[in-house]
Amino acid sequence: MDEIPAAIQRALTAIDEQDNDAFVAAFAADGYVDDWGRQFRGHDRIRSWSDNELIGKRATFTGTQVSTPGNPLTIVTQVGGDGFNGPSHFTFDVQGDQLASMTITA
Repeated sequence: MDEIPAAIQRALTAIDEQDNDAFVAAFAADGYVDDWGRQFRGHDRIRSWSDNELIGKRATFTGTQVSTPGNPLTIVTQVGGDGFNGPSHFTFDVQGDQLASMTITA
């Protein structure tokens, strides 16, 4: 997965390590998560979303592959944990060395 930019890799590593601080820090101050149309903008709202939907639910990603390279970049992964379980697409927009957005779709 060498083609994954460092900002995205930091977010994925944070999820693997269940480190909400590192996950939030991967985003720009005005970055956002779009979870099936629900937007969570800024570090406080991203942290709250992750507490309730991602790291707080002990989410795991397996079989992660880049499905659309470039910027934005989309990965497809199998999500597990105590929340949603199933395949999902995560599209990341990188600006500089941080995430501007992460959009989750089927």
